[in-house]
Amino acid sequence: MQISFKGRKVAVAGGSRGIGRSIALAFAAEGADVAICARNAQGLEAVEIELKRHGGTVFSAPCDLGEVSAPARFVSGAASAFGGIDILINNASGFGLKDDESGWLASTNVDLMATVRATQAVIPFMEKAGGGVIINISSIFGLMAMPRTLPYAAVKAALVNYTMGQGLALASKRIRINAIAPGSIEFPGGVWDNRKSSDPELYQRTLSKIPWGRFGTPEEIAKVALFLASEMGSWVTGQTIVVDGGQSLA
Repeated sequence: MQISFKGRKVAVAGGSRGIGRSIALAFAAEGADVAICARNAQGLEAVEIELKRHGGTVFSAPCDLGEVSAPARFVSGAASAFGGIDILINNASGFGLKDDESGWLASTNVDLMATVRATQAVIPFMEKAGGGVIINISSIFGLMAMPRTLPYAAVKAALVNYTMGQGLALASKRIRINAIAPGSIEFPGGVWDNRKSSDPELYQRTLSKIPWGRFGTPEEIAKVALFLASEMGSWVTGQTIVVDGGQSLA
């Protein structure tokens, strides 16, 4: 079976770089109309140019998904531009790493509440269309004890449970919701790319724990997103799929 999203309408919350960018480009390459949002307006413009090369309709909007009204505003804007939304990707992260007030607020406001708000906003559009697909980006760190990044890990764990609950709650509406839990992903300007120079010891220690001997790529996460959103994933809902080259097994 060939994966095609011709005529499908996809919204990617947090789509200017890394995993979000790769997911947006993967859907566009398969014929989808794609909407993206992020705080970095310059980064959005660059990705918008890349998306348009695939020939579909593109909608982009600078926004801070940590603001209460921003997720619904993005979803409504994308739905207005496309005439609906079939697939929502909740990818944005506040990367709250420190166990202090700012760390917990960053992760809670962006990773969790932006996902909740975008999901609540998109459900009516998917109901009207007779169904849809939502994919949340969690992390393998939400599946294990991570004292080094307590807020980030705890909130990613909350996304796993939220995904299970919504998978059950939305099944009758023919809306499938799943999560992807990436392992350590490296890309230019990303966390692990920066760690090579800022904390080489941590970089090498993490690399040594990945059985495949390398960090993952954003494109490898995008491939799983395409599967989950396609008809090949039609009987999968409420699940969290680990994509980490065996890192969480080590």
